[in-house]
Amino acid sequence: MKKKKIQNIIIGIIAVLIIGGIAAYSYSIDQTKQKGLQFGIELEQIQEDVKELQTKFYSEKTKWEEGDITKEELLEFYQKHLQDFEEIISKYDELSPPEIFKGSVDLLKLSSQAQLVSDSEFIKWIETGDESAKIRSDTQIQESLEYEMLGLVEFYSAKTGVKNYDEPEKFEAPQTGLTQKVIQISENMKNQCDEEFRNELGEFDSEQTEIEWFNCTNEAKKWKIEHLP
Repeated sequence: MKKKKIQNIIIGIIAVLIIGGIAAYSYSIDQTKQKGLQFGIELEQIQEDVKELQTKFYSEKTKWEEGDITKEELLEFYQKHLQDFEEIISKYDELSPPEIFKGSVDLLKLSSQAQLVSDSEFIKWIETGDESAKIRSDTQIQESLEYEMLGLVEFYSAKTGVKNYDEPEKFEAPQTGLTQKVIQISENMKNQCDEEFRNELGEFDSEQTEIEWFNCTNEAKKWKIEHLP
């Protein structure tokens, strides 16, 4: 076989491999985009469910304040509310997000969990009149908003990354203000560990409690490392 013919065959094989590689790459990108779009729809539905649940939560309180329902009826509704909220939160675990979206799902789930704790403390305040429960509820609402804000920023940053995945420039998520926010949330997580496992003197009631506190604070540190821009 002549040398030139051999060269042409080799060039042809290389061309086929390159074209095949490009086609496979393009297919992979298309699949990623489609998976991302479907996941986005499912996540948006969960967020809408949470929003609708919270709207009903406060509208029932208004009914009670206006005398349209009794306190017993309000508390009965609130117990059902907590059960429904837990079911909605469990839907986060049923999602199959592309790798690039997993961080945003974790944050939005944390936001909903913080809101659930806030609602529980709010109900305790309604039931007992304990003002400290109202304060804890307000604190958890702030935590929920912080997680949600960071989660949405991460989600839309990732969404932009998938959209521009075939651009020559490497995608970088916007970092303005994120570093400080991640550090702040991490510190809040550590403070929650202290509140949960330390007694009023700042000490531990048992060795097991100290171990649980240690694991809790380590999780907060790990979370900060994973989410720092």
